[in-house]
Amino acid sequence: MAQHTRVLLMVAAGVFMSTLDSSMLNVALPSIMHAFGSPLALTEWVIIVYLLTITVMLLFWGHLSEKYGHDRIYNVGALIFSIGSLLCFLGPEIYSLIFFRFVQAMGASMMMAMGPALIKSVFPKDQLGRGLGRIGIATSLGLMTGPVVSGLLIRWSHWRVIFLITVPVGLAVYLTGKINPIRLQQNVPDMPAGKKKNYPFDRTGALLWTAAISLTMFTATHATSLCCAEHTKSYLLIAAIFLSVSAWFLLAGHERKYPYPLLPLNLFSKRFFSMAMLSAMLSFAVLFFVLLLTPFYLRSVQQLSADQTGYVMMALPLCVFFVSPIAGSLHDRIGARIVATTGLGFCLLGLVLLTTIDAATSPFIIAALLALLGFGQAMFLSPNSAAALSGVNHQQAGVTSSLLATARNMGMLVGTALAGLIFSIYFSRLTGGMDMKDFVPEYTPQFMVALKRTFQAAAIIAATGMAASWWRGRGTV
Repeated sequence: MAQHTRVLLMVAAGVFMSTLDSSMLNVALPSIMHAFGSPLALTEWVIIVYLLTITVMLLFWGHLSEKYGHDRIYNVGALIFSIGSLLCFLGPEIYSLIFFRFVQAMGASMMMAMGPALIKSVFPKDQLGRGLGRIGIATSLGLMTGPVVSGLLIRWSHWRVIFLITVPVGLAVYLTGKINPIRLQQNVPDMPAGKKKNYPFDRTGALLWTAAISLTMFTATHATSLCCAEHTKSYLLIAAIFLSVSAWFLLAGHERKYPYPLLPLNLFSKRFFSMAMLSAMLSFAVLFFVLLLTPFYLRSVQQLSADQTGYVMMALPLCVFFVSPIAGSLHDRIGARIVATTGLGFCLLGLVLLTTIDAATSPFIIAALLALLGFGQAMFLSPNSAAALSGVNHQQAGVTSSLLATARNMGMLVGTALAGLIFSIYFSRLTGGMDMKDFVPEYTPQFMVALKRTFQAAAIIAATGMAASWWRGRGTV
C-alpha cells in the first residue's frame, strides 16, 4: 500500500473514532443526566472535560512532535483513547465518568494534534485541500453514524455501551502503526533525520495556558450558580472573572518574552493565519451551540425517542459527507477566502432560521435546517485548514496542526459552555429557578424562549466568524 494511502487511512480512522464518540455523547447527554440525576451544569462536564483536556494538551503534543515524531505520538494516542473508552464504560457515577473522559481526551488530543501534520507530510501543497477534504469524509462519517448508533443503543441496550464502539477501532489503529510504523519526518526536507532541535519546554507557559483555559471554562459553566442573589456568590463570580482575565494577560506577557514559547505568537502576526484560527474557533462554537441543545429540544419538547433524535441529528453530518470533498477541491482552485466565508454565510442563515422554530415545528424541517448548517461547516472547514497549513513550512507543520486543532476545540469548548450558560440563565429566570433536569411539558414555552435567545447569540458569533474569514485577505490563501 502506498505511503500516502496508508497515512490517509490511519488519520481517517482516528478522526472517525473521535468524531463518532463526540456525536454519540451529544445524543446520549439527556440519558446520562436522567441516569445520574445531575443538573445540566454538571452533566455537560462530560463533554466539557473532554474538550477542555484536548484544548489544553494540543499545543504540548505539537511541540513534543519535534522530538518524538508525529507518527509515534499519533499511535500512542490511539491506544490511550481506547483505554479511556473502556474506563468510561465502567464508570459507576457521574464524577468517575467525567474523570475517565479526561483519560480518553488525552489520547484524542494526541491524534487530533498530529493528524493534519501527517496529511501535510504526504500531500503536495497544490493537493493539500483535496487531502484534507478526504479526511472531511471520515469526519462526516463519524458525525453521521454517531447519532444513529447512539440512539439505537440507548433504545435497545444502554447508553454505556456507546463507549465500547470505539475500543476496537482505536486498537486497530494502534496495532497497525506498531506493526508497520511510519517515519514521515525523515522524508520532510525541512526536518532531516538527526537534526531535530530540542528546545527547552516552556513549563511556565504551559501552566499559564492550562490555568487561563480552565479558569475561563469554570467561570462560564458555573456563572448561573455564582451570579445568584447572594452577595457572597456574586463576589465569587467577580473573583473568578478577575482570575481568568489575569491568567490570559500573564500568559501573553510571558510568551512575548520567552525565546521558545509554547504559544508561538509570531505566527499570529500573519493575518492569514490569525484569521484562519479565529474563524475556525467561531465556526465550531456555533456548531456546538446547536449540537448541545438540539437533542434536548428533540427529546424534551418534541418527545422523540433516542433513535428518532439520532436520525434527525444525522442530517448535519450527512450533508458534510457530500460537500467536504467538493470544498477541498474548490480551495485548490480559488483559495479559501471566498469558499470558507460563503460556508460561514450558510451557517449564519441556518442559525437565523433555527431561531424561528417552535414546539410544533416538524422534525423534517429541523433536519433540513441542520443540513443547511452542515453544508456551511463543510464549505468552511477543509479550505480554512488548508489555507493555514499551506502558508507555513514543514518545520512549523506540527505546531500549526496542533494550533488548528486547538482553535477548533476551543470553539467547541466555548460553544458548549456559552450555550449551556445562556440557555440556563434564561430558563432559570423564566421558570423561577428551575434547571433543565426539572423540565416538564408545562415548561415548554419557557424552553422555547431560552432556546431562541441562545440561537440568536450563536447567530451573532457566526456573523463575526464571517467577517474574520473575509478579512484574512487574499495573499497565499
